[in-house]
Amino acid sequence: MLFARQKTRRRSAERDAFARTFAWLDGRLPAAEAGKGLLRKAFPDHWSFLLGELALYSFLVLLLTGVYLTLFFDPGMSESPYHGPYGPLRGVRMTDAYSSVLHISFEVRGGLLIRQIHHWGSVVFVAAIGVHLLRVFFTGAFRRPREINWAVGVTLFTLALLEGFCGYSLPDDLLSGTGLRIAEGVMLSIPVVGTYLTFFAFGGEYPGMDIIPRLYVIHILLVPGILIALLVGHLILVVHLKHTHWAGRGKTNRNAVGQPMYPQFMAKSTGLFFMVFAVLTLLGGLAQINPVYDYGPYQTDQVSTASQPDWYIGFLEGSLRLMPPFETNLWGHTIMWNVLVPAVVLPGLIFLCLYAYPFFEKWVTGDTGEHHLCERPRNRPTRTGLGVSGVTFYAVLLLAGGNDVIAQTFDVSLNALTWTFRVCLVLAPPIAFIVTKRLCLALQDHDRKRLVEGDETGQIHQFVEGRMEDEHVALSPSVHYTLLVRERPRPLQTSPAEGPRRRTERLRAALSRWFYRDAVEMPATGDQREEIAARMAGPSHDDR
Repeated sequence: MLFARQKTRRRSAERDAFARTFAWLDGRLPAAEAGKGLLRKAFPDHWSFLLGELALYSFLVLLLTGVYLTLFFDPGMSESPYHGPYGPLRGVRMTDAYSSVLHISFEVRGGLLIRQIHHWGSVVFVAAIGVHLLRVFFTGAFRRPREINWAVGVTLFTLALLEGFCGYSLPDDLLSGTGLRIAEGVMLSIPVVGTYLTFFAFGGEYPGMDIIPRLYVIHILLVPGILIALLVGHLILVVHLKHTHWAGRGKTNRNAVGQPMYPQFMAKSTGLFFMVFAVLTLLGGLAQINPVYDYGPYQTDQVSTASQPDWYIGFLEGSLRLMPPFETNLWGHTIMWNVLVPAVVLPGLIFLCLYAYPFFEKWVTGDTGEHHLCERPRNRPTRTGLGVSGVTFYAVLLLAGGNDVIAQTFDVSLNALTWTFRVCLVLAPPIAFIVTKRLCLALQDHDRKRLVEGDETGQIHQFVEGRMEDEHVALSPSVHYTLLVRERPRPLQTSPAEGPRRRTERLRAALSRWFYRDAVEMPATGDQREEIAARMAGPSHDDR
């Protein structure tokens, strides 16, 4: 009892001290009033919402380590013999950029550790953004009013890919130089302007003298500045629009339930930052990544065996390897479709689909309401199937980017493996869509059985006549609520419009039926359906 009283007094003293500090700031800073609301903001406590914070904190690690590396890196392309402490390359001619990387790795105190932390941080940063986008997609958190924030997130992902490629190319080693050679070929494949773009980027004929300095400016100034601005805008929109949350007791489509920013969320988030920094430091110290000193300086007439880019660029490598050789000669100009289509057109279509999907789904479903409750992926089988289909498409391209390594490792024919990947690229995504959709419907049916029968206890009851049945226990109210509260939209009907508009409306209605026709009805009484409708109703300012 005495300990509890002392603990209560200590908490009260801490709150009083914080209140006095905040009162002092309130009279001196115009943002103090806004800070009060921010500290009271509710943050969801589900683990899936920490994926965005993983991206944020890995970006902070990148900024910290990048500033340190900037102090020692020289982006010059002038060549001179190496006279540093690394024996295998002593006397070899190399650019100032590559020489400075060796200097950082072997002569700067902690340089190799910081460089590896930086590289691991870039890998985690891109991966965290990608997984965060998948979480938003599969839970429907991109719907109104968050379409713009979804577009900002996709832009952040695109810029992260560009930032990673620029940093990957800066050391001017044999591996990164091979990547720049491929980038030059991609630029040359663009009709009409490709040659001009290449000469501008490289400062003349390949390899030129300007590409590394220009990538350096893009890497440390231009793209990071845009990333920081977009991250700030993204966080402002998150605060303004409120977080989504999972269905549960007290959670509706009109409120935001969670832990306050201070002190619960702030303590949890600070701990996550130090955990991210610790894990990246362990990886940087124990797991070797990008050993440029083993690759040697870049030579235009050399290509290292089994050259592979970082994983987030691997899908472009795979698309280039799978595209059959195909070109067209028009009016004295050659169009290299085998480079233009996989490296320019395909990525453009992928990101265009990502940007457009929220608006496409809104048009197909006719859903114009606000949504603040996350959806379970199984309850949207068509959307989930499309997402898994896209991930499968990406995975095939990623694996195809290492077809030479796979063929050598498993002693299989490279040509046979390439054709296998080509077939999989066409067949695997629709198969993944069909299988995922059936699994989602099976999981819905399992939820329906749980609502009707309850959960199995693992015990079997035998009756006097010899009949046996599994024993079940009723679901808890919270689980029952989670399974039952979900949207059940209906397909759109054909509009009575005439002419071309009628054809558009018929297409829209057909797509709507395809999107919504498959679902498992949950057992709910009339009163329960009315309560579900009230829970799912949007805010009062929502105009549908």
